[in-house]
Formats: sequence, C-alpha cells, structure tokens
Amino acid sequence: MAAQIAAGDRRALARAITLIESTRPEHRKQARALISSLPANPDQTIRLGMTGTPGVGKSTLIENLGLNLIDAGHRVAVLAVDPSSARTGGAILGDKTRMERLSRARAAFIRPSPSRATLGGVGRRTRETIRLVEAWGADIVLVETVGVGQSETMVADMTDVFVLLLAPEGGDELQGVKRGVMEMADIILVNKADGSMKAAAARTCADYSGALRLLRSSGSNPEGFPCAMCISAQSRDGLDAAWEKILELVRARRRDGTWLERRRQQDQAQFRHAVESGLIERIGANRSAAGRQRDLAQAVAEGKISPEDAADRFLDEFANVVLAPRT
Repeated sequence: MAAQIAAGDRRALARAITLIESTRPEHRKQARALISSLPANPDQTIRLGMTGTPGVGKSTLIENLGLNLIDAGHRVAVLAVDPSSARTGGAILGDKTRMERLSRARAAFIRPSPSRATLGGVGRRTRETIRLVEAWGADIVLVETVGVGQSETMVADMTDVFVLLLAPEGGDELQGVKRGVMEMADIILVNKADGSMKAAAARTCADYSGALRLLRSSGSNPEGFPCAMCISAQSRDGLDAAWEKILELVRARRRDGTWLERRRQQDQAQFRHAVESGLIERIGANRSAAGRQRDLAQAVAEGKISPEDAADRFLDEFANVVLAPRT
C-alpha cells in the first residue's frame, strides 16, 4: 500500500486513510506499520491550517486557493474535519460537495473526516493523514478545522502556517487580543471584502491589525507577523496577495531555522497525543479497568464519592497495575 501511495494511486491513499482512522486493534497495528514504512517528512511541503466560524467562507476560500495553486503547478491535499454528532457519532462530511470544482481536479485530493469528539477542531488521525497525503505527492496540505470558536489551537501544532478566517464586523481590537486562537494565528484574513461589505471588511481588518501589533512584542515571529489582510474568496480578490504573504512567512522561517524546529515540536506533540489517546483506548479495552471505571462512575452518580476523588482513586489503581515492577 505504501508503494502504491508513493506511485500516486488515489484509491490506495483513500484506503490507507480509512485504515488509519479505524479503531479496530488489528487495523491500528497495520496502520502503524504503514506509517513507519513511509519516507521521512518532506521538509519542502507546506502545511497550512485554516480555521474560522461556520459560514465564514472556509470552503470557498480553500477551493479557489487550491485551484490557483494547481494552476501554478502544485499538488494539493485538503483535509476537512467535520463535527461529529455528540449523540449518534455521525458526521455529514459534505466538504466535497462544497468544493465541487476542486474535487474534480486530478492534482487535488480532498478527504473529509469526522472529528469523533476530538477537541481542537481536528480529527484523531489528522497528523497521520498529513503524512499519507505528503507521501502521495501533495506539496501543499490544507487542514480545514471544524470551525467552532476560539479553542481551535490544536491545528497549530501540526501545520507550518495557521490562518484564521473572519467575517466583516467580526469584532474590535478587544476581541482581537483575546487569548486562544487569536494568539496562535499567523495570518488573519477578513473575508467577504466585496460589494456592500467592502468598507466594513476594511474597518475590521484595521481593528485586528491594531490588536495584532500587541502580539508581535514576543519576538518569536518574523517582522510584520502576525498580520491581517482583506480578501474575497468568492471573487478571488486578494487571494494571490494572501498566498504571497504565506510564502513570505514560510521563507522567513526557513531562513531563521524555526521551520525545522516547528516540525520537531509537531513530532513531539504527536508523540504526546498518541500516548494520551493510546492510554484511553487501552483502558477501555481492558475489562478489569473498564469495569472498575463503571463502578466508580456509579458511586459518583449515587453521591458516595466526589468525581475528583473517584478519578484519583481510579488513576492510582491503574498506575499501580501499569507501573508495578515485573517479576
């Protein structure tokens, strides 16, 4: 399968993503073997995170930007994360229908995936999926998050440039300096800057530009970043300038050495995430641990123990089993 993906086989790529998204133990073993067989992360690819509230125009922006990039000779992969239902676990996965023209392009690959209750606006296996599409040959990877608010910062731990998309009249300078997604964004794009909304978009962009100057004092970003710009995803006005600004940031980070450092930090973040998710999966798969967890949950429901004390007791018992010296 790895050889087929490297040869540009789209069906093999789709099957591989389905494999790594599976939670079945035998599939997880195969998925780890597949990921290990892929070549090392290509440093010349660009991983671009894209977030924003629902309805702000993320899909329109990604489609038109993706078409521009394909025209320029790039191969583009879009990993779109859709929210999963908290009740049924299902997801609509309608991004392909919203990017109809891009989905027909041979140099593009679009994969919608459910978030499966993963926080941070991304899916559980988004990091591994990035590795797969890069092995397929994508040199630009666009990760579109769920789009739920200011907590979507996990995507910044797996991409090289983090873009926040806003609508006109989306807030003032006070809104702009709120911690969370605002301080993680490298570039803020104020969308729908056309027609009757053009003046409002310019005002919003000016407000955020003023707020972002306060976030530049840390000295961790190249000069002039983070920044805010106006675009119209629908008419494509400003898309070329926005992409050039993204490339400017990419070139600056490659020159000063922070590019590879960010990639190393992403690998460390993936390790921590794998440990945390793996522990949760193994607890659920262990009958004794799962039974003990149910018993403590029932005791909490009956008021016999506080949630915090129950959690501490369970973790202590689990740690004693896992960390006990082996004879």
